[in-house]
Amino acid sequence: MAAYHFWLVSIMGILKDQVALVTGASRGIGRAIALEFAREGASVLVNYNNSKELAESLVQEIEDLGGKAACFQADVAQEEQVDEMVAFTISELGKIDILVCNAGVVKDQLMGFMNLDEWEQVVKTNLTGTFVTMKACLRHMMRNKKGSIINISSIAATRGGRGHANYAASKGGINSLTISAAIELAPKRIRVNAIAPGVIDTDMTERVQNLAKEEILQNIPLKQIGVPQDVANLAAFLASEKASYITGEIINVNGGMGLGS
Repeated sequence: MAAYHFWLVSIMGILKDQVALVTGASRGIGRAIALEFAREGASVLVNYNNSKELAESLVQEIEDLGGKAACFQADVAQEEQVDEMVAFTISELGKIDILVCNAGVVKDQLMGFMNLDEWEQVVKTNLTGTFVTMKACLRHMMRNKKGSIINISSIAATRGGRGHANYAASKGGINSLTISAAIELAPKRIRVNAIAPGVIDTDMTERVQNLAKEEILQNIPLKQIGVPQDVANLAAFLASEKASYITGEIINVNGGMGLGS
């Protein structure tokens, strides 16, 4: 029954016959995006850095749905590893139509106490990693004269916050990179957009939720914390031809956070 259900999805899915590479896909938002893409008919390369068992479990879950997936370990901040991952994806799955740059880290610290290593680790993974992965996929996408790139930004890019200087700067850089790349790549029919989640219920936000969940909810008009599927739903739309006239956008998924009291 599961295989039959997926056969129906792959006939009707908005990502039928597409291949997606999702970085940081073993957990949280990346995992939800990889699963949603598979439900919509795409084959998926699951990138991970440290969580091998979780990545392999996700591949198995996609295959149990009747889909096709593979996983590959790579630190997105290391250009050589990313080049190997892209080559593996094309060899294993045939092509790359969609790239989701989701891999990211958090190392919160007040600026007066933040050391250079804490700054550089976050900027290198979040911002440089996004650039390196985009660059590695571009030659293939440009040759095919099509592609959809989705960068995962954050509400922190425009709102910042105590202890978030490194993280906010990296995500603000992603927004600027997205817009510049969208302009540069439009003639090649490659669309580049970013999704800026607010507070989403993941491992990464667990600590801040434990400290100030009620205060956070007071600043969200919808009065609820988001879930990874909220981001995945938008990612699937942006990756598809249904969004063929959308590029260079940074789209918030935050329950209205920042709209006012």
